[in-house]
Amino acid sequence: MRFRIKLLAVHQETVIPINYPYALSAVIFKILHQADEEYAAFLHEKGYSRPGSLKVFKLFSFSEIRTAFRIEGDRFRLLSREAVFTISFHLPQAAENFIRGLFLNEIFEIGDRRSKGVFNVAAVQAVPSQLEDIPDSEIREVLLQPFSPLVCGSKNDRGYYDFLSPSHPDFVKQLVYNWREKFITLYGEEQADSVFGPVSVEVVLMDNPPKSRLITIKADTPQETKIRGYTNFRLKVKAGGQALRLLADAGAGVYNSAGMGSLQVV
Repeated sequence: MRFRIKLLAVHQETVIPINYPYALSAVIFKILHQADEEYAAFLHEKGYSRPGSLKVFKLFSFSEIRTAFRIEGDRFRLLSREAVFTISFHLPQAAENFIRGLFLNEIFEIGDRRSKGVFNVAAVQAVPSQLEDIPDSEIREVLLQPFSPLVCGSKNDRGYYDFLSPSHPDFVKQLVYNWREKFITLYGEEQADSVFGPVSVEVVLMDNPPKSRLITIKADTPQETKIRGYTNFRLKVKAGGQALRLLADAGAGVYNSAGMGSLQVV
């Protein structure tokens, strides 16, 4: 389930931090909380975590904000009052009107202590998915491209991620591992064993090499964390419809609900 959200800046001069994705994520959680406290608490605090697992998944992802801008140090100065981003949820289609209604007429405040942009939601448009009509068990091959930096890594002995580039030999292995773990939280390990048997992922490089970006999460707080994601590459993915929809909706890699790993079908 995917939506294109159009924002309109309240002020003519709008400046937001380059590291805005976490702030945008906070606005999304706030909207969910206001609309349905129990749903938001489950999503934010527990996600789709299975018993006995330390994994916590919040199964939505969103793209970067698309607008004309100028970089000024660690700030984006918007050159247009209009901006758009895409958000996807791994939810039944029956929830489409409910989700659309959550965002209509909302106000987005995106920023930090130094600068903040205030936006009205001008439109919420459902985006049809090319994967929606694929039967759960029917194997298809699709080409996916990150719409926001894709963060992929494996945890080291200290419990921190060693971030991997798309050219690293373990990149695909870790990406599939994380995708499979998401699937297990929803459908169980036994089903995952059969569904992920035919799964294959191949990194498709473009004319220019993948772009690396260092993103700061929870900037200027004791919990500040720096993560590294990559764009400017594609993924050739072969899997059943059920698994493909999960990947496209929830995003690839880690930190999806913080705006990382949003995918678009090419």
